[in-house]
Formats: sequence, structure tokens, C-alpha cells
Amino acid sequence: MTTAPNLFSRRKYWARRFGVAPFLPMSRQEMDALGWDSCDVILVTGDAYVDHPSFGMALVGRLLEEQGFRVGIISQPDWTSTADFAALGRPNLFFGVTAGNMDSMVNRYTADRRIRSDDAYTPGGAGGRRPDRSVIVYAQRVREAFRGVPVVIGGIEASLRRIAHYDYWADKVRRSILLDAKADMLVFGNGERQVVEIAHRLAAGEAIDQIRDVRGTAFVIDHPPAHRVEVDSSRVDRPGEPAPPANPYAENAAPCERIGEASQHKVVRFARQLSAAEKRDSYIRLPSFEQVRDDPVLYAHASRVLHLETNPGNARPLVQACGGRDVWLNPPPLPLSTKEMDRIYELPYARAPHPAYAGAKIPAWEMIRFSITIQRGCFGGCTFCSITEHEGRIIQNRSEDSIIREVETIRDSVPGFTGVISDLGGPTANMYRLHCRSKKIEASCRRLSCVYPGICRNLNTDHRPLIQLYRRARKLPGIKKVLIGSGVRYDLAIESPEYIEELVSHHVGGYLKIAPEHTEEGPLSKMMKPGMGTYYRFRELFEKYSKKAGKEQYLIPYFIAAHPGCTDEDMLNLALWLKANNFRLDQVQTFLPSPMATATAMYHTRRNPLHRVSRDSETVPVVRKLKQRRLQKAFLRYHDPDNWPMLREALKRMGRADLIGNGKRHLVPAFQPAGTGGRRGAAMKKPPGKGGGRPAGRGMPRGRPHKPGSPVGGGKRRGR
Repeated sequence: MTTAPNLFSRRKYWARRFGVAPFLPMSRQEMDALGWDSCDVILVTGDAYVDHPSFGMALVGRLLEEQGFRVGIISQPDWTSTADFAALGRPNLFFGVTAGNMDSMVNRYTADRRIRSDDAYTPGGAGGRRPDRSVIVYAQRVREAFRGVPVVIGGIEASLRRIAHYDYWADKVRRSILLDAKADMLVFGNGERQVVEIAHRLAAGEAIDQIRDVRGTAFVIDHPPAHRVEVDSSRVDRPGEPAPPANPYAENAAPCERIGEASQHKVVRFARQLSAAEKRDSYIRLPSFEQVRDDPVLYAHASRVLHLETNPGNARPLVQACGGRDVWLNPPPLPLSTKEMDRIYELPYARAPHPAYAGAKIPAWEMIRFSITIQRGCFGGCTFCSITEHEGRIIQNRSEDSIIREVETIRDSVPGFTGVISDLGGPTANMYRLHCRSKKIEASCRRLSCVYPGICRNLNTDHRPLIQLYRRARKLPGIKKVLIGSGVRYDLAIESPEYIEELVSHHVGGYLKIAPEHTEEGPLSKMMKPGMGTYYRFRELFEKYSKKAGKEQYLIPYFIAAHPGCTDEDMLNLALWLKANNFRLDQVQTFLPSPMATATAMYHTRRNPLHRVSRDSETVPVVRKLKQRRLQKAFLRYHDPDNWPMLREALKRMGRADLIGNGKRHLVPAFQPAGTGGRRGAAMKKPPGKGGGRPAGRGMPRGRPHKPGSPVGGGKRRGR
């Protein structure tokens, strides 16, 4: 794999003489106190400003400060005017714009498209402090306030919308967010390498429209450079017979058909037609926005090609036409080294919300204030999750010494610390220092997952470095407990029984979250998740070592309803499994099609981009109607009386009326308690006599375990 220069090897910008700010300024008064006449970079974010490395703008801001730049923060601005966007003046280099740590649409709307009442990244948890599609709105206001200043967009919202994408909330395919935001550049993935290089090159006098070679960036161009070689994306898939050539004289000719321009480039269909030198200069042309908007097969094809071109070791640039111009995506950024990760996470963060919030509680900060990120990335490849698309499949690790220093910093300086570290983790709890055994294989691999359909033989699954880290952390003076709050990848954990013993003996606070997601092969195969045999093996080891440690502990499983590939019969089987295992889940999840995820492509197109896509390839069953999505979610909460009328109706329709009754073998009772189930349930009364009794499953106290190995309830899912 190509190597990158060290992130901290550049000569510092002259403004480093101003030193380190206690907090990055959010007002002109703070700038004056620091002796600044202007900011070099201003970062606009939809989150409250918490000076902690778990908050993206704080991390990027402190990194740019370390490079010598003066960085200001505009947090949760009033987007109805330009006043807040002009508060810090005109930046010397560029505006950086992000929606925050979460996609603004996911942050504001539920899977049922209902507006959420709260926002964990806002003081007091108040909702409504950021606009829908925040990146677009913020970028437009910045343009209005200061014309001519470069605008660079980034973060999860921009990253996952870098090409044409299906938008669940609008129920249509939208073009690249670059075009709607009218930004000069988009940074995708974790943006440290990109923003540092962009800042230094702009500071050296280079124009933003001349910076075209930074990995992990996207931009709009009129046409590709003449020396580049264009490769047809259908060399990866055969999406069927192409449409006939467009008539250039037709009245309604598509604007993206650029007659005559293709002659500037060598255009090939298959890579074997290229010489080695030409391969280095090649790029892949995806179907245009207009094509993927109108043709679901081409959308699925484009999604598959994009995911096959995400390995930094072998990814080629991607190009997608829209309205007569091209969106150009450079290959993903190279992973950070351990030394670079250490320095980033040990920058001089205040580890507190900005004083402007006057002590108001910010729920997201309260949740992570005593947790520590030990690694980034995920090679699981779960199709419903966007972590891989954003952070990549190669695990980037911090050193053990750096993590221990952060534990000591929390112990010694964070107010309210009681001796309990709430998490040592990341996207997953147990991928720390796991990697491909061969750098050469890693650099050329195009697998979408290292663990599905089985664990790759080239994957090192040694958990000993993580075990050593746990042991060292919990032995520190003043540390009473180190909990693991990130989700455990249990198919990896069973490769190391010693890790499971260490985990359940010392780092589980009574409950451990894991995510089987489903019990049935149909949806599991579309999620790229292991079968239930792996879950049973992990549960066996969990209970064995819990008993050995003399602890009463429980697994908390998570399941998804309405995922592509999931039928009502699959959900019924899952409900029967939950009942047989005495699970009563309080919090469950309905599949939410997030932009660019593989499962979202399935949802939109009913095709399976995990395999080659063609006109006659596999059709995926998809639940799209809101009523059916709610029914599938109701199966996960079969014990809730409010769901019984809906479930009774569905069971009758499915020919399973035998599951309606008041016995132990029944899924839902025949009676309806007064005041439950809506208008239908309110009129029904509990029948008299022996057959009445309590509703099935109601004998278990809410949110408490019924018996060992059978947890009830659940916590809020993280990392989705």
C-alpha cells in the first residue's frame, strides 16, 4: 500500500506563535482575548461545541491548531439569516462545514419518519436546533455571508452523500451533496489527512480549484484530465444491455450526454486492455446521476462498484456525471499510523463543553465523558451500517501507552469522575489490533467483509493485546472498574475464549450488549451477519465464565425489523424464538435506510449488490409500506398489549391463528386489556374464567431478568 507522509511532519504555520487556546473561540470577544485579528479556518457544526476528541469539530479544530492555524467554531448557528455565520468574520483560508457527529436527518427523524423530540448533541437535549440537510443549508448561508471564500464540506452527512444516493426521507435518488451545497470540495471519511493538506496548500497560495490530488476528497469538474484513462464500470458488473445511444438532436436530450468530449480520453471496457502505466492513470466511470435515478438496476450496480473501490490500497478514482458536469471522487485516505492516532487523541483538549453553555447538560457528552476510543474502522461489513463506508475496513489503533495516559487524564482532570471508565472501545469493542496477516493481500483485497460468510483465513484474530490493555487499565490507582460499552463482535470473540473469560469476569456491569440482528437466514444473508450457531456458542461461553466468576450476568441482544430480505414469516419466527427464550425487548430497531449503505441499495432497488448485478439477478423482498414496517417491529414486541390487535390480524392473514390464545404455546392472547391497543383494544375486555389470567409474558417484571441467560429489555443502540 502507498505510504503517506507523517501527519505532523509539516512545518507549522506562522500563527502558531499565538499558542494553544483554552477553548477554540466561538465569539469575537474570545478572539480578541487570544490576540487574534482573524481566523484562518472557521468550522461550522450542527453540534454543540464540546472540546473532546469524540466530537469531530473539536478533533479537527485542535489538529489544525497544532499545525499552527487559528481556528474558530460556529456551533448550531441560526440558519434563517447570515448573522451567526458572519460572527467571527471572514476566514483567511476556508470554511469547513459539517452537520455534526450524526447525519442531520437521522438525528431528527425516526425510522417511521416521525420527528424526534430531542437531540443528544444540543444543550438540554432540545430538538430543532439544526436544519434538515444541515450541510446544504449551512454551506449556502456561508456563501451568502462571504462570497469567494472556499467552502469545504465533510463529516458523516457529506461523506455518505458524496455520489448520487437514495434519500429515504424524500423517497427519491438525490444527486451528490457537492452540487446541492455548491461547495468547492468534499472531504469523505475521517478527514485528518485531508484538512491538514488543504489548509497548508491554501496557506501557501494555491487556489482551491487547483487542489485535485488529495485522497479522500471529491469535487466537481467539467471533464476529466485528458491523460486519464476511462474504464467502464460494467467491467465489475454486467448490469444488462445498455440503453441505445441518445439522439443528440432530440428536443429533450439528457444534459449529461456530452457529445464529442469522449474523444479526449482513451475509453476502455475491461482493465485487461490497459498497460501497467495506463492502469495507474485510470478511473472508473459510474452510470450518471440521471441513469441511476431512473434505473434501479444501474443504481444497484453503481453501489456495488463504489463498495468494491473502497480499499485505499487498490481503489481507483470514481467519476459520475450529472447535468453536464462530473463529480470526481479520489481514492479513500490512507489509514493513520498508531503514532499519528496517539498524537491526535492526546492534543490539548479541555475535555468539557464550551463555557458559553453555562453548565447546561449535553446528553452526548454525559454519555462519553468517561469513555475512551482505542481504535477506528470496522471490517465487519454489515450492510445496514455506515461505519465501514465512513471509517474504512482497516483497523487504526492507538498504542497501549497512549490509552493508559488518557485513562489517567480522565482520572485526574475530568470533574465528576467516580473511578469507573464507561468504555474502552470504538465502532466495535474487540477489533483492537486485529489485521490482515499479509500487507500485500490487504492492499489488493476487495472483499466486502473479513468475517462473512466466515472469518477470512488471512485475518489475525489474536485478542491478547486487548486482554493486556484491559488488565493494565483496571490496575491503575484510582480506577475501580473498566466497563466495555461498545458492542462485542461475538463471532470474533469465540475465536478467543480467553478474551470472553476476561471480559465477563472483569468488564461487564451485569449486562452485555451483542447484536445477532435476526435468527433467520434470509435477512441474515442480506445483513452479512453470522447464523445463530455462532450466537449459541458465545452464549455458552458467556454463561460458563460468568458462573466461574460467581456473577449473575445477562446478554442483551439487539434485533432489526423490516431489513431487506426479511419477510413477515421471518419476523414471526424471530418472535417465537424470543418467546421460547423468554426475551421481552423494551427497545428495538426498525431498519433505517441511511445513504450509501449496501442495505439501502437493496431497499431502493430490490436487488442484491453483494453479488453481481444484472437485469435478471436475485430480487430481494423489501418492506416499504409504513404499516408493514410497524407490523414487523410489533413482532419484536409481541408482549406489548398495544401490539396485540395488529399481531392477531397478521397471524390470521398468515394462516397462524393457532398462535392466538391464552396458553403458553400461544404468541398473543385472545383477550385485550381495557385501555390498550387503541380504539380496537379499548372495547375488548378480559374474558372471565380460567382461561383469562395474565397476558402472556406479563408475569416477568419490566426491564428485569426472568432467569439466567434470558435478559429482558434493552439499551439504546449505538453506532448505527
